[in-house]
Amino acid sequence: MAYVGTALAGTTMPQISPLAGEPIKRADAERLAGVLKAFADPARLRLLSLIQSAPEGEACVCDLTAPLGLSQPTVSHHLRILTEAGLLEREKRGVWAYYRLVPSAIATIADLLTPPRKRSARRTR
Repeated sequence: MAYVGTALAGTTMPQISPLAGEPIKRADAERLAGVLKAFADPARLRLLSLIQSAPEGEACVCDLTAPLGLSQPTVSHHLRILTEAGLLEREKRGVWAYYRLVPSAIATIADLLTPPRKRSARRTR
């Protein structure tokens, strides 16, 4: 089993949130914007939702084309973008590839976009 697509884990995300009141560095803003661009598509948001809600928390392209109403090449294109952004990981099993969310990547993005006051209140609950 080979796992592919943990670009976000290999990419250093900004330590300071753009909402923290301190200026974010240009390189950090560019990295964060790249990941957010992967989110910024209705089909990709639906893919994340479909994969997360799948019974085993993973799905094959063949399971995703019908619910999206898109062709297999189009779904594969969107999955590649999400994988390269580090939001999904891909496991190849024979001729099939299965995708699952990378929870730590989603949590990192959520933390960066949560104002510090609300973030600290959320952690103390």
